Amino acid sequence: MSCFHKRPKRTKSEEQAFLEHLKKVAKENGKRLGLEGDSDLQFLLLGGKLVKVRSKSWKHGRYFKLEEDCQTFSHESKKAFKQNHTFSIDDIESVRKGRHSEGLKKYTDASVEDLCFSIIFKGRKKNLDLMAESPEDVNKWVSSLEKIINNMHNLSNQKKSEHWIFSCIRKADKNGDNMMTLKEVKHFLRQINVEVDDSYAADLFKKCDTSNSDTLEGEEIKQFYEMLTRREEIDIIYGKYAQTEGQMSDRDLLNFLLNEQREQATAEDAHRLIEKYEVDKTAKQNNCMTKDGFLMYLQQDDGCILNPAHRSVYQDMNQPLNHYYISSSHNTYLMADQLKGPSSTEAYIKALMKSCRCVELDCWDGANGEPVIYHGHTLTSKVLFKDVIKAIKDYAFKTSQYPVILSLENHCTVEQQKLMARHLVFFLGDALVKKPLGDTMPTNFPSPEALKGKFLIKGKRLNKLDSIFTNNNVIEDGTVSEEDEAAECKENSQKEKPKKSNIKLDKELSDIVIYCKSVHFNSFEHARENQAFYEMSSFKESKAFNLAETSATAFMHHNMDKLSRIYPAGSRTDSSNYNPVPMWNVGCQIVALNFQTNSKEMHLNQGRFLMNGFCGYILKPEFQRNLSSQFNPNALTEGSWLKKKIFHVMVISAQQLPKINKEKQKSIVDPLVKVEIHGVQADNASKETHHIENNGFNPMWNKKFQFDISVPELALVRFLLEDHDTASQNDFIGQYCLPLTSVQNGYRHVPVLNKRGDNISSASLFVHLMLLDAP
Repeated sequence: MSCFHKRPKRTKSEEQAFLEHLKKVAKENGKRLGLEGDSDLQFLLLGGKLVKVRSKSWKHGRYFKLEEDCQTFSHESKKAFKQNHTFSIDDIESVRKGRHSEGLKKYTDASVEDLCFSIIFKGRKKNLDLMAESPEDVNKWVSSLEKIINNMHNLSNQKKSEHWIFSCIRKADKNGDNMMTLKEVKHFLRQINVEVDDSYAADLFKKCDTSNSDTLEGEEIKQFYEMLTRREEIDIIYGKYAQTEGQMSDRDLLNFLLNEQREQATAEDAHRLIEKYEVDKTAKQNNCMTKDGFLMYLQQDDGCILNPAHRSVYQDMNQPLNHYYISSSHNTYLMADQLKGPSSTEAYIKALMKSCRCVELDCWDGANGEPVIYHGHTLTSKVLFKDVIKAIKDYAFKTSQYPVILSLENHCTVEQQKLMARHLVFFLGDALVKKPLGDTMPTNFPSPEALKGKFLIKGKRLNKLDSIFTNNNVIEDGTVSEEDEAAECKENSQKEKPKKSNIKLDKELSDIVIYCKSVHFNSFEHARENQAFYEMSSFKESKAFNLAETSATAFMHHNMDKLSRIYPAGSRTDSSNYNPVPMWNVGCQIVALNFQTNSKEMHLNQGRFLMNGFCGYILKPEFQRNLSSQFNPNALTEGSWLKKKIFHVMVISAQQLPKINKEKQKSIVDPLVKVEIHGVQADNASKETHHIENNGFNPMWNKKFQFDISVPELALVRFLLEDHDTASQNDFIGQYCLPLTSVQNGYRHVPVLNKRGDNISSASLFVHLMLLDAP
């Protein structure tokens, strides 16, 4: 392992010059990142050798370093004709110290625990498993990477935009002389996703080339950047309200907040915003906001479409558990499709880190007496049950403190069930709910608040819950009917419908099922008369949609004192998803989706759970919790749910949209925007702008739409950006979804998320919104 941290051989003078150059780069880029002269940034720019681990036999030293754009990480490739491997800092989800990835657990010995760390990527990209020479080196790499990731994440949108543009300028400067020729300017414009004709590019170049040197450098590049990033629409808005010697005084800003943003603002709010966002010290002293400060405000949380008050937990979390929508995953162990995709503990970690609060475990007998998790009777790989429980224990409450439900689909023999129960009790410890809260038999669910930091097991139980309090508990194993989803799986794999089969259930496993006992659904009437509150049913997609269509009000009443879980049809072998909205409309709580599949349905799910601190629990509207309610989402009648609104949307512009085809340098997007409303049937609607030819950098539409809304508490708004194509289906550029009740009025920036639901840091959509009571 002597290859660690060796840099390429250089003479003393070359080494000195190289280090001086790195200091200059760290200072120049560090200034934009807020890390000027930072030693951790310099460490990453300098780089060093690490051992890359791929298998028991494939462990090779590679030189890793941060590129000079401070945005790209690279490591050498030993393959012939291969350039260095690179990835963006934006692609990193997290950095984990120790042997926490499946690869490091499998291919390294426990004795090297403190020499290991992993870089975890967003989406399906494989982890990068690495080893350093010493624990100190591991700490240095991990802390340095985390610092730059957090710093990039916390940059203002204006700083991100600036950093992105300057990194594009650096890429366009092919010979690295810090000067830009006209040819390099044209290349740069294509890099930032804007196609301009040669005369416009030459004209822009000429205006900035004040030295007449046929190159842009220093202040000329800065002037070029400022001309390029000028926001005409912001100039107009600012000009309208800047009535105090060309600037926006605190009184002018207050007028803007009251008249345009429709906020219940005060003079103190205006002062707070000036103090928070104004960059000019003189303007700040005079209680004024410059145009730069105004743009900064519009691009930050206060100017975002999402109500800042909804970014933290603000709802009542003391209601019974069944009064909430619960973010839920199906086949959580899968990284891809359910026929041959890999099973992984990583899939559980990713779901939990996205605040998923109900995960599924398909349990089967494994080798050496250890139960495994996989999609039975398929080619999906297997993962040990105990490894999954360990991963769940470690990551369950990192994003949200509210309870996690483990939905067991049990196919194991009694012997391996006993081990499952012991693993659950051992690894989850006191966090596992093993008996009802309190000393008496409960009559309804505890609240998410009362269950903070707790795990609930959903599965079969041999007897009623009150047996715990009547000393009438069973003392041996028994037989129960098979889980509904397991029966459907058999049904899909056999030509004839099989008879309902039974399985033998271990008493230890049965005893830790407390608030989520699985029972077969017969009818709403049967459930009302025979089922206890803690006895819940799972509905396959087709049955659930049929009930939601034909018996919507009965379904909603059923969910007022019981939990319902909906799962995708077994025929969805590609792990596609159904539309969750109709299920939420009838009050279903556990609407389970394939989190591993990037789809419109997952965007809606992310939008539904975006508010309330993204904690995975959303309080259902009052009319879905009140037994006297006769709400029917399919046939609206008068009631507390009917709060008719008119939603005005003006799609103004977009900024720095990503290129769709990065391989083709000349490929430029032709963007259009769709605005969608998803809610009760009467509210569902979609409208779209025209497309803008060859401009993903600063397209402008100024297109107005109007939507009539009947039930705003159930409505979601989704903004979809597409690349127009006359010959084929439009390509996806980005999207953003949120509840209508979380939308802020006025001029707002909308973040742009990729298909996986991750933020595209430099991109945004600029809109004007107004939600008004209908006359």
